[in-house]
Amino acid sequence: MPKARRSNDWGFPRWRSYDSSRETVAQKECDRHGCGEPGLCPAPKSPNNPDRWFFCQAHAAEYNKGWDYFEGLDKEEKAQRQKAEQQESEGYTESSHYGWAESGDGSRTKDEMRALEVLGLEADADFAAIKKAYRIKAKGVHPDVKPGDEEAAQEFQKLQVSYDVLRAAEDRREWRG
Repeated sequence: MPKARRSNDWGFPRWRSYDSSRETVAQKECDRHGCGEPGLCPAPKSPNNPDRWFFCQAHAAEYNKGWDYFEGLDKEEKAQRQKAEQQESEGYTESSHYGWAESGDGSRTKDEMRALEVLGLEADADFAAIKKAYRIKAKGVHPDVKPGDEEAAQEFQKLQVSYDVLRAAEDRREWRG
């Protein structure tokens, strides 16, 4: 009877390299007709259907190019769905302060981005630039400078609200440390 060989897969540390496995790996091919690339990107065959296509990256990008997540919903349903999903994902937004988030890296909310747009600033503007832009624009449309001008008063209110949104966001960032 031949002597049994000892396996190298027991215990820790592992006595062989991790990529030295000799087992075959089942790999799907891209479901696009005529493509022989590996199908590593699953895509739904239809909404709310567990069946999936498996495409290579190039064909997955082509498949998703025209994808409209809210297709078939009217305006009210779109707004409700967006609000519900935003509420579900607020935990992720709340926890963003644990990362190395800085201004301009996607850590700004939609309201902050709209406020920056009103002030004519880019997404990576720091608070000093925000303050400077607010003061310059507010001086031109302040009600004391242009009394009785309704358009100037509305523009000043927009600037004031934008500045308040950005100041509150900056205070939150400072408070979180």
